[in-house]
Amino acid sequence: MLTIHTADLLVPGGGRSPLPGGAVLVEGQRIAAVEVYDDLAAAHPSARVRRWPGVLTPGLLEPHGPELLERSYHPDPREDLGTEPLTGEALASLAMTDTRWGASARRGVQRLLARGTVAVVGPLRRPAVIDAVHRSGLRIQDGATEAVPPALVPGAEATFAVFDAPECVATVIRGRLLHRRR
Repeated sequence: MLTIHTADLLVPGGGRSPLPGGAVLVEGQRIAAVEVYDDLAAAHPSARVRRWPGVLTPGLLEPHGPELLERSYHPDPREDLGTEPLTGEALASLAMTDTRWGASARRGVQRLLARGTVAVVGPLRRPAVIDAVHRSGLRIQDGATEAVPPALVPGAEATFAVFDAPECVATVIRGRLLHRRR
C-alpha cells in the first residue's frame, strides 16, 4: 500500500535543502519518492495520506541507549514505584530478572519512540533488552561509526519522525507508524 506522509516542512537530511510542503511516498518499508505534496498526490491519487503538523525529518538517534535501557528500570504503571526511570540505589534494591529487564526495556522503548527516536547508539549487552529493542523496530548502532540518521531519499528505508514543537507527533520505522500523538 502506498502512503504519503506530509508536513508543513520536510527536512530530508544528507545536506539536502528543506522542502516546504514536502512529502515522502512510502511503499512497504522503503521511500519511493520525496517531492512536494501536491505533485505526489496528483501522481498517486489512490495513496493513503497522513498529514502531520510541523517538521518531517529523519528522526533522532539516542546516544545514551545503554544507560536508558540497561542501567535504568522503567516501572510498570501497576507498580507503586512512580513514573520516572529508576537508577542507582533504587534500581539495586529491585530483584531484576531477564523478564523484568525485557519488560522495562519495552516501556523504555515506547518513551524513546514518543520522542522521535529511530535508533539507539551504543553497545547493548542484555539479551532481553536487545530482543525488546529489535522487536520494537528501533535500530541498534554500535557507536563505532558516526551516528547520523539516514537521509530521506528514494530507495532508503522509510524511517523518520515528525515534530510539532516541542513534541514528537509521529515516529515511522521501516514504513510502520510506531508512535503518534493522540
